[in-house]
Amino acid sequence: MKKYMFLLALMLVFFSCSEDVKFNNPAFQGVKDNVFWRAQVYTASMSTNGNLIIQGSLGLEKVTLTIASPALQTNMLGVDDVSKASYINEYAAKAITFSTGKNIGNGQVTVTEFNAEAKTISGTFKFTALNLNESDTENSKVNFTEGVFYKVPISTVIEY
Repeated sequence: MKKYMFLLALMLVFFSCSEDVKFNNPAFQGVKDNVFWRAQVYTASMSTNGNLIIQGSLGLEKVTLTIASPALQTNMLGVDDVSKASYINEYAAKAITFSTGKNIGNGQVTVTEFNAEAKTISGTFKFTALNLNESDTENSKVNFTEGVFYKVPISTVIEY
């Protein structure tokens, strides 16, 4: 009887130990104003002029990264209107829009992998975007750090 009890206890130990591993593949996430932020929906699309637009959204919040091409390089933000980042929060009564642009904000988007066959893109980003409504002094800027987009599918070509 002791053998059966030992075997039963041993079987319970082996079968009760399990590890629930969740893979974040693909992903779009970062740290927004020192708080972890992960998009629930993410897409990338190429425009007819060659620009690549990568978007991630979490409810009514949306981050949009626009770069000149999917080439493996670092795209500086705040230099021109081609490579830019924006964050929109439509949760408030009035949508709040933050953006980088020519001499507005700063940051970078680095493309680390572009798979033309699988139509996916991966890379990192960080940026400080300024509120487009200058009278809103309470929310003057938003900071994203440690941003990652990983194997985001490039789904469509859009007219731009």
